[in-house]
This record gives sequence, C-alpha cells and structure tokens, in this order.
Amino acid sequence: MSVESTRNNRKELIGVVRSKTGEKSVKVVYEYKIPHPLYKKEIRRKTTVHVHDESNESKVGDKVRIVATRPLSKMKRWRVLEIIEKAPVV
Repeated sequence: MSVESTRNNRKELIGVVRSKTGEKSVKVVYEYKIPHPLYKKEIRRKTTVHVHDESNESKVGDKVRIVATRPLSKMKRWRVLEIIEKAPVV
C-alpha cells in the first residue's frame, strides 16, 4: 500500500459552520441519523468538531466539506476542504 492511496482515503464529512472560534478556526456541526437500539426509530444526532480554516473564508452558516488531518492543535483534527454553499446574507 503506497502513501498516495492512504492520503487520498481520508475521512470526509459535510457540516455547517456554527461559530468562529478565532483566527483560522471554526466549529462545524455534523448531523447524522442512527436507529434506536430497541425501537428502531431514527434518532437525530450531531457532533461538533473543531476545524482549521487556512484561508479564513468560511462564515457562520456556511455548508463546508471537511477532511481528517494530523493534529493541528489540542482540539483541531479536521480542516476545511471546500465551501459547498455560502450562508444567506441577512
């Protein structure tokens, strides 16, 4: 297995930017559904991840694609790959 194939096989998620936490840092909420263990009804869950935004372009409400990366700080293990949809201007 070469280095190229492992680098291109990183976990990707799509989420919404919930807050700007500083220079080049955002919090992204990733929502998903799982079946209840006993009753099998789908339950909505969400996970908040700390994400590195090198270009500092993403704003609150943007839909972004994030990818797993090496640890960049105490909390940041993800980085913004692209902004899929800009938040509506209010």
